[in-house]
Amino acid sequence: MGRMHADEHAIDTTLVRRLVRGQFPLWADLPVTPLASGGTVNAVYRLGDSLTVRLPLTAGGAGDLAKEARILTALDGLPVAVPAVVALGEPAEGYPWAWAVHGWLDGSPALEGRDAPARDLAAFVRALRALPADGPPTRRGKPLSDVDTATRRAIEELRRTDEPFDAAAALAAWAEALEAPQWTGAPSWVHADLMPSNLLLRDGRLSGVLDWATAGVGDPACDLIPAWNLLTADTRHTFREAVGADDATWARGRGRALSMAVIQLPYYRHTNPVISGNARHVLTELGCRPARGGGARLE
Repeated sequence: MGRMHADEHAIDTTLVRRLVRGQFPLWADLPVTPLASGGTVNAVYRLGDSLTVRLPLTAGGAGDLAKEARILTALDGLPVAVPAVVALGEPAEGYPWAWAVHGWLDGSPALEGRDAPARDLAAFVRALRALPADGPPTRRGKPLSDVDTATRRAIEELRRTDEPFDAAAALAAWAEALEAPQWTGAPSWVHADLMPSNLLLRDGRLSGVLDWATAGVGDPACDLIPAWNLLTADTRHTFREAVGADDATWARGRGRALSMAVIQLPYYRHTNPVISGNARHVLTELGCRPARGGGARLE
């Protein structure tokens, strides 16, 4: 990983040890281990065997910390595990923001293009939607037109790079998504950031879902993005059938996946290989990049 953000705060193991020792002396002697992560908002460290420490990299990420803690303490009845909020730390040792200690969840992050439990993922999405929609609105649950300018700007930026990229195909797919009817049903809970690195697998089953900072109430199409950022054509239709997505919701979900990918790729292509690699996977699945063994179909 390189430095991802111009305003990113320097964080290392020494800082984490000092913060833990100063505020939670009970854990002062536990080993602190940096975790390889594709995350763009927090630096994550394992603390002993049963805890993780999450420190926002920027002021924007710090603003979501309290919201995420409220959401995590309120969730109940999901078929997979979510992180337990164990403690919240305060600014200290030159670190300017609040930070969090969560319970450790066993499992390995999902990987795009590999076998993934489409039915488990659909069951999680449906269970989340079934919860009382009493949470805060999520910015990703708004109409796609809200990100039209940013998406078109990112497509143009990608067009000017050396990425193998079909801008015309991306614009056509984006126009199709914008034309889809908007959500008129009741808002529902959405995670809104179901990237593969936020999905934990154990023994081939979905066991946990991480990173709830963007969660809230909005358009359920937000949580269809794994159809393109994780799954392949072989399992995509299984997921769609199990999750019960109509044509309009499916089209909006496809547009959301496209928008995220074209915005992520130019920003992270030299600093975050996990996120940029996933963006390339999405664009390939959407037919906007050359695919190994032939072109991808827009589904």
